[in-house]
Amino acid sequence: MLEGKKIILGICGSIAAYKSASLIRLLVKAGADVQVVMTPDATNFITPLTLSTLSKRPVFVEYFIPETGEWNNHVELGLWADLFIIAPTSANTLAKMANGLSDNLLTAVYLSAKCPVYFAPAMDLDMWKHESTQSNIQKLQSYGNILIPPGKGELASGLYGEGRMAEPEEIVAFIEAAIKKKLPLVNQTILVTAGPTYEAIDPVRFIGNHSSGKMGFAIADQLAAMGADVILVAGPTSQSTKHKSIKRVDVTSAAEMLDACLLYYKDANACVMCAAVADYTPASVSPQKIKKKEGSLNIELKKTTDILKTLGEKKQTGQVLAGFALETENEEYNAAEKLKSKNLDFIVLNSLNDKGAGFKTDTNKITIIDSNLQKTTFGLKSKDEVAADICNKVAQLINEKN
Repeated sequence: MLEGKKIILGICGSIAAYKSASLIRLLVKAGADVQVVMTPDATNFITPLTLSTLSKRPVFVEYFIPETGEWNNHVELGLWADLFIIAPTSANTLAKMANGLSDNLLTAVYLSAKCPVYFAPAMDLDMWKHESTQSNIQKLQSYGNILIPPGKGELASGLYGEGRMAEPEEIVAFIEAAIKKKLPLVNQTILVTAGPTYEAIDPVRFIGNHSSGKMGFAIADQLAAMGADVILVAGPTSQSTKHKSIKRVDVTSAAEMLDACLLYYKDANACVMCAAVADYTPASVSPQKIKKKEGSLNIELKKTTDILKTLGEKKQTGQVLAGFALETENEEYNAAEKLKSKNLDFIVLNSLNDKGAGFKTDTNKITIIDSNLQKTTFGLKSKDEVAADICNKVAQLINEKN
């Protein structure tokens, strides 16, 4: 959920600031880009050097850097962030945030932020219980800020009760759960296939194609970013997924891909068949490497099982099934025929005649044709942008069917 997110982590003057080091490590491990902003008092509890080392970014404390004369622009920082987490949030900073005071860089960035703001209070029991603190919290929540509740435990004063900042693992889990709730494909299981298949001739040689898997992997990553539980069945490829939540199943041949698809398809809400599956496979595979001889070599081929058609025949009520058509002639006609014959909800057409489309490129140009033969044509885009267009169509159809 936090992969690629730009996060400002605000740290206030509290003994709980020592936990911020672990929080940074967890955020960075989750794939986030973390910028730390500290109040001057926070530097008494943990050093900027420690936090800079962990975040791999300079830590901002003051508006101005006397040594260089540079200005830390609070407006730019507020606009840069996808998320703003203030942990620990002291009673002092709570009051400033609630009442619009900006006498330090952290509160100035807060007032400039356009992104969701999460705050994790940390203070002693009596400070937490005080009416003014509770009033400030209510005021912050009325502004749309999100409270990460403190836990109970032993406090710095020796008292026992509420006021302990939530543990770093709890903060990350809280934020990920909050993000996931708002995503369009949460609780949806989607099967994706990607890459080529290799059909063995002997232990050394195979019949394959030029598919790199880039498009299928981009679709899998986009679906995961939209909250889906993604199962990616991948043929031989050097591609890797960005989202660690994706369940990857590696296969080699068309037969192995068929078996994997049949295993997962029955429980999937949708399936996007992006793999370039071989139409033919050798009728027999030599157990030993075939030696080079004089004259020609004839290899008898047999048809592979049509995976897309098989899934179309097994499609259940409410399931969404999408396929791809890579064409070189009569593109729209051939794609529409494939759409109908394989019982698809939509088909993604791309043509090798379009410059920048097809195998091994970082771009693609597609036309989506739905079951009513309605066409939507998109211009040349990066494969990540194309994946977003395809996945938005998947989300639309899942919503319509359910």
